[in-house]
Amino acid sequence: MEGFVLVGLLVLAVVFFLKFLARNRTSAAPADQLRYRRRPALFTPAERSFAGVLDQVLDARYRVYGKVRVADLIEPLPGKDRRIWQKAFNRISAKHFDFVICNSSDLVPVVVIELDDSSHQKAKRQQRDEMLQQICQQVQLPLIRVPAQKGYKLVEVEDYLKPLRDLESTADSETTGQAIPLRAVRDDTGWAGGV
Repeated sequence: MEGFVLVGLLVLAVVFFLKFLARNRTSAAPADQLRYRRRPALFTPAERSFAGVLDQVLDARYRVYGKVRVADLIEPLPGKDRRIWQKAFNRISAKHFDFVICNSSDLVPVVVIELDDSSHQKAKRQQRDEMLQQICQQVQLPLIRVPAQKGYKLVEVEDYLKPLRDLESTADSETTGQAIPLRAVRDDTGWAGGV
């Protein structure tokens, strides 16, 4: 009876060992077997539409960047325990912001923007969104959430950029006492003028 148990355990061990080897062989595929393809565009149609309107709304004081990795803007605080730092880094390393608005003069990020499409209704995505919101609040980087649409109006995008205008107003009122518009002044005929 003991012999059957030992043989059974040995067979089981061999089966697990062979599965382990097979799994490692497939994950270590030769480089010539790894195939790639080029994506058709950097932005989705909604992101491209939004980027075009952002370019119209913002003036030369700002630069807009798209698909910026969160870890390129935010980093975990250093600490004694490297494992905690690595865990914090891993939470953000594979995530990106849809758009980052930076000061043209020094490329310091001032606002980040996320376009929320239907995938943001899923529970897992909402957890990701909440985590990013908390991190942005912690580092005092305004995060603007914009519902994804096929097209955007200048007025709507200006309204979404209220946190940026608030930052401008605060900075400008500290120096001159007046707020500066983002790019242009609207009149009855449409858009006119610029800063």
